[in-house]
Amino acid sequence: MTTELYLDGNATTAVLPAALRAAVLAMEDCYGNPSSSHATGLRAKALMDAVRARARRVLDAGDGRLMFNSGATEGIQTAVLSALCAIRARRDAGEATGTLLVYGATEHKAVPESLAHWNRLLGLNLALHKLPVDGDGRHDLAALRALAPQAAFVCTMAANNETGVVSDLDGIANVLSASPALWMVDCVQALGKLPLRLARTRIDYAPFSGHKLYAPKGIGMLYVRAGAPFTPLMMGGGQEGAQRSGTENMAGIAALGAVLAALEDGSTFRTHAGLTAMRDQVVQSLRAALPGIVFNAPLAQALPTTINFSVPGLSSKELLDVFDAAGIRVSAGSACSAAKAAPSYVLDAMGLPAWRSSSAVRLSFGPAVDAATIHAACARIARCGEALRRSGMAAEPAQGVSRLDGPMQLTVAGANTWLVCDAASRTCVAIDPQAALEARVDTLLHSHGFRLLARLSTRGGTFSEQLMLGERRLRKLAVTGDLTCWVLDDAQGVPAHAFIGMLAPSMLAALLPSDILLCPGIEEQSACCTSLRVALAGQDASAMAGMHLDGPALAALLREHPDAQVVDVREACEHAACAAGMAAINVPLSRLAAWLPEWLARPEASRAPLIFFCRSGNRSTRAAECLRRHGYRHAYHLAGGVALATLPLAA
Repeated sequence: MTTELYLDGNATTAVLPAALRAAVLAMEDCYGNPSSSHATGLRAKALMDAVRARARRVLDAGDGRLMFNSGATEGIQTAVLSALCAIRARRDAGEATGTLLVYGATEHKAVPESLAHWNRLLGLNLALHKLPVDGDGRHDLAALRALAPQAAFVCTMAANNETGVVSDLDGIANVLSASPALWMVDCVQALGKLPLRLARTRIDYAPFSGHKLYAPKGIGMLYVRAGAPFTPLMMGGGQEGAQRSGTENMAGIAALGAVLAALEDGSTFRTHAGLTAMRDQVVQSLRAALPGIVFNAPLAQALPTTINFSVPGLSSKELLDVFDAAGIRVSAGSACSAAKAAPSYVLDAMGLPAWRSSSAVRLSFGPAVDAATIHAACARIARCGEALRRSGMAAEPAQGVSRLDGPMQLTVAGANTWLVCDAASRTCVAIDPQAALEARVDTLLHSHGFRLLARLSTRGGTFSEQLMLGERRLRKLAVTGDLTCWVLDDAQGVPAHAFIGMLAPSMLAALLPSDILLCPGIEEQSACCTSLRVALAGQDASAMAGMHLDGPALAALLREHPDAQVVDVREACEHAACAAGMAAINVPLSRLAAWLPEWLARPEASRAPLIFFCRSGNRSTRAAECLRRHGYRHAYHLAGGVALATLPLAA
């Protein structure tokens, strides 16, 4: 397995060894309840008080409140509840209060969601107002100046979690100097990366999260300026001086204390200059590996630990997949919203082009990063660039041999575009092409030296009745109304594939041979291709029994069947980005339709097991299911993918 290089520090960090030791020690020797009056409890309380005193020094918290909690989301909730309760009390007392709840357009979603939640529950009916940012991602101070007289509460952040852009907190403070508005600053990404002197600022509330700086998840802090209104979110036994009830997380507090001690010591974390030099090395390697790369925030105005970039013609998923195959862990943006696969609202707010917002990648590392990690990352980034070029996904001629022959399936939002390629003649036809894939298709065909003959549709239009791709023939079959099926005959004139668009298989029963492979227009019909016979017969759940293999089961199967063929269904660039020595062939899921005829043509008695794998097990599941539906009983997949199981393979 490739050694993991974790470059997603803005999502979370590994636990600092000293923090891990401190947490274990707290659980072993200092496990008392700090609210207990006996000696064991008093030792726990002394530990907690020492960590709080250290936090006060690191943050320059002065006389402000400083309480431990579960993390930034709880801290944000507490700050919002405190501010809104104070606004309601002032309004009930007849005092003038603002009518706007102002938050930065690039704030973490926890902020506007909390504002909307408590505004509704408290019945305040205040207006939420999104404060715009400029093209560099910094708050529009002129807009804030216009809003300040009506603002009741203002929420900004010290540094953005997606772009690393550092806010002009002094500028915001100057704008708010004459405003009665309360002010919260999300300091989650700032700890350990920016100097913080909270008591010398106008900031009323500042939440922190330990797991963003080498402490465990589930521990955080909230600073509340002396004199700022406060309402507890958690009521109960009166812990934390009745500010936050609930038995304290002593292991987490001890671990956070070790991180704060490292900050005070000054020898564990890199200096700003040192981090900037490391960032510049990574940027240089990205520029060399990824032609056309653009950086989505000015590096000079961002934390040196955060790099946000986009590459023309490559989606964020494609980039993440190839990076992940090379053992580099990066993300497409905020970890809290990465699974939603939506364009970045942060980059949208900055006014960046849609393609940059939808294809952005965030690379981030913590301030304790070492030179060896950065050096290794640069080498692997170079490998990713080479893999993209070899597979034809970069805007350069493909450097490797790739089986770009026959049908290829590209999918966006559940809709399929099919490319029909002929390697011998270097020609291609696109069926039901989608605008969102135009750049991707152009790059692919250009890099492989293919010529696009036509863009065809299964939904009407005026096209030739047939065209030739080398020795293959693609012919139109009108079915009903404006719905058309395109049939691909192989070099011997045998119908091999039918591109059916939105047509139901039942509509084709009398028109096509039963074993022709159907290539649907939407994933809802079939995730991969299927045959007319299989589609009309329906699903056979029993055919899938025993398909899923864990690591030990895979090893046993390979011992029993040395002739088994292991198939990597990741894209060619992912396969190429892996370390050398993997004894597997590469058949991307997007090209499964081109390989199926060869596999299905094997006599039943001589069918060796096919074992599919990918990163997470999703694509390999679809491939194995497809083969099994077609009667290939010895098709399997590695459950959980290489993310969860080790492949017992040798070159």
